[in-house]
Amino acid sequence: MTVTVHGLPPLVREGLEVFVVPPRLKGPRSHVVKRVSEGAHGQLVSLSGVTGINEADGLRGRYLLACEKDLPDDVALHDAEALFGREVTDESLGFLGTIEEVMVGPANDVWVIEGPFGEVLVPVVEDVVLEVPDTGAIRVRVPSGLVDGGDVQ
Repeated sequence: MTVTVHGLPPLVREGLEVFVVPPRLKGPRSHVVKRVSEGAHGQLVSLSGVTGINEADGLRGRYLLACEKDLPDDVALHDAEALFGREVTDESLGFLGTIEEVMVGPANDVWVIEGPFGEVLVPVVEDVVLEVPDTGAIRVRVPSGLVDGGDVQ
């Protein structure tokens, strides 16, 4: 079974190559995900080269890492550690503030932004978040009425 870390959504999928960290002294250091199903406490994952309970038990407590190129394009939207302190600008209102918290919700995350408009809660959805560059301000288009004192046209 796998569980997510750092508030990220489940990213394990069939066909994904993963690397075991820390690696075992002997045996394969990478595996391909053969099957994924949802369990009560996380994802149940079947890995190539893991055919028995002893091999599976040897992976307990270890991390599975994937190459960045194999992650979904929107993974940056969910990496709370990388988002904290990032500046956010609205296309009409300008500077909204900085991300102080990432609230993880069942449908989508919400960024808590502190700035000149006070606390602004921005839903992390495609229609609102326009661009998340590697550096610089994140561009958003907040819905009308979301920001107190900021009438969006």
